[in-house]
Amino acid sequence: MKVGVWIYGLATLITGILNIVWGDFEKSHQPIQALGEHVAGEHVLAYISGVWLAAAGIAILWRSTARIGAALSAGIYFIFALLWLPRFYVIMHVLGFQIGAIVFGLGGIAAEMLFIAPAAFVYAATETSDPVWRKRASIIGRWMLGLPPITFALGHLINRSAYARFVPHWVPFPSFWVVLTGIAFLLAGCAIISGIQDLLAARLLALMLLVFEVTVEIPPVFSQPRSQIAWGGAVYNLTAIAACWIFAEFARNHHQRSSQISDVSQELALSSVP
Repeated sequence: MKVGVWIYGLATLITGILNIVWGDFEKSHQPIQALGEHVAGEHVLAYISGVWLAAAGIAILWRSTARIGAALSAGIYFIFALLWLPRFYVIMHVLGFQIGAIVFGLGGIAAEMLFIAPAAFVYAATETSDPVWRKRASIIGRWMLGLPPITFALGHLINRSAYARFVPHWVPFPSFWVVLTGIAFLLAGCAIISGIQDLLAARLLALMLLVFEVTVEIPPVFSQPRSQIAWGGAVYNLTAIAACWIFAEFARNHHQRSSQISDVSQELALSSVP
């Protein structure tokens, strides 16, 4: 999983650097404002989170410290996921019990879960002494990676007009593309969870997110170079691409091992026939 892990580690490192440079949280994906308008020591917490993210990103790049880096990254992204809970409550309080608002809140939590998923695959790939826990980690990672795209799909299909605003202005029929990408998210999530064509689904999902990176996320970085949110959106999307890539490499290796075991079993069965 070298390529995927390197992209994930570097993206996590850059996310930490952004927090340190701005001295603030990237509030689209790190909703500290859910705790209140003015959180005591917010800038200090932003620096701490930045150092935490940077350390996690660096540690995961080397095999000897990969599990430590995976644990650190899972921990910080889990904290960000918890911050969505009070934000989810506020959304329900302000907008009422609306399916679109519920899906929006769940989407924020799901995004953080997607960023945690690589930690499970790194653990499964580096754990050699306990095959039971290795299998459990891979199953947990599969669900944590597969459920978020389904949540994103619901957001696209329910809040079409809201997501249509993110479609580049030069692309015709924005609602069509919102629905199409929603269906793609849904199919990818179902394939990853079920294990049916999961490798292909992960690769296509990474490709779709890469298209988003080029057409949607990177342009604001050039038009608003002083915006932490613009930078954060691009880097967080890159982290999501890395998560899909890690799973694709993990699934490919798993399928290869399963195929090799099956071939050996068939050879042994044939050799035992008189």
